[in-house]
Amino acid sequence: MQDQPTPAEVIGAVAQFLKTQVVPGTSGALSFQARVAANALEMMQRELTLAPAEEAAEHARLKTLLGHDGDLVSLNTELSHRIAEGAMDLNTPGLADHLWATTLAKLAVDQPTYAAYRASLAERAPKA
Repeated sequence: MQDQPTPAEVIGAVAQFLKTQVVPGTSGALSFQARVAANALEMMQRELTLAPAEEAAEHARLKTLLGHDGDLVSLNTELSHRIAEGAMDLNTPGLADHLWATTLAKLAVDQPTYAAYRASLAERAPKA
């Protein structure tokens, strides 16, 4: 839909309300639960904004690695089977890069402040 605000914007606003109004105005278990709720909403906001492009990139990489098209779940299942069977390993061209890119994309949604994630991004950043 083209209406404003977007679902991601609404979710972000609710998360901010919880963090800036509810958490400071409560204590104990309620304050903790409000922080947990705000964090969950922020994760869903990132999912809405980041996932479509990341899933498209993952799908494209999987098609290249596996040599055919399919839906994302089926391609990931096939990749997992090939790795488990030993048909593909880290010496397979493109596999390590795919696994890193997929892991970093998932961390961008789930844990964007995770120190190891931030360090990995810094290592991969273009040198100026």
